[in-house]
Amino acid sequence: MHKKTTLVLGGFIGLALAGSVGAADMHTQVIASTCMSCHGPGGKSQGKIPSLAGLNKDYFVKFMTEFKAGTRVASIMKRHANGYTEAEIEAMGAYFASLK
Repeated sequence: MHKKTTLVLGGFIGLALAGSVGAADMHTQVIASTCMSCHGPGGKSQGKIPSLAGLNKDYFVKFMTEFKAGTRVASIMKRHANGYTEAEIEAMGAYFASLK
């Protein structure tokens, strides 16, 4: 009986953790969607603003970190970057890198 209870509890914990990962992915998609008003649908720019889709994660993180610190000058990106945590910037970098 004890083994069965342990297995059931382990299954519930696994499901709970999977739900947390799904929620994090949804959060990342929501915050990344705000970028798409300037950087194009799906992160694919239609104009002079750079595309984000397929961008190397480390490149994205570096630039966003520089915008946030004020060491990379841009008209609006510092204000946007200031609104994100380091973890959110990392997650958005991975998300945009995954887009094709």
